[in-house]
Amino acid sequence: MTRILGISGSLRAGSFNTALLRSAQSLGGPGVQLDAATLHGIPLYDGDAEQRDGLPDAVVELKDRIVASDGVMLCTPEHNNGIPGVFKNAIDWLSRPAEDIPRVFGDRPFAVIGASPGGFGTILAQSAWLPVLRTLRVRYWSGGRLQVSRAHQLIGADGEVSDEATRKQLEVFMQGFAQFARPMAK
Repeated sequence: MTRILGISGSLRAGSFNTALLRSAQSLGGPGVQLDAATLHGIPLYDGDAEQRDGLPDAVVELKDRIVASDGVMLCTPEHNNGIPGVFKNAIDWLSRPAEDIPRVFGDRPFAVIGASPGGFGTILAQSAWLPVLRTLRVRYWSGGRLQVSRAHQLIGADGEVSDEATRKQLEVFMQGFAQFARPMAK
């Protein structure tokens, strides 16, 4: 079984990225389990609070879910041509303490997808993730790209990807990433 953790970088109840992640759950193929996570409950990073109180429970829980996964798929919105602050904030918390970076991120397969109502999808946000992921020393899967533009036309009121071409792209992406993240036989 290949276990992938998908993290939606949006807090909105009607998030296009959470909808994309939900649709991906059924498209990984046999032997692939995609669990979805959100950033709810993660406070703004504050080094003083970290020193005084330690890591927030929501951060510890998400770190544990990452460590238990074979790969992580970031489902990123794009805000002002870049990474949404709430998503970057979560990664900043997840990289604390610095000594824990190899356990949580080191050589773990990561992929980035995203959906946006704009015409360019999330191309700039996805590009902005690359130096962050490189710094954390993940194993980035560059075997596919998925940038869903005009998401409001492709995702129905029920929160499901209703466009068949987009579903097919998502299926191909998921199966490719699952193959990349598949644990090696020991």
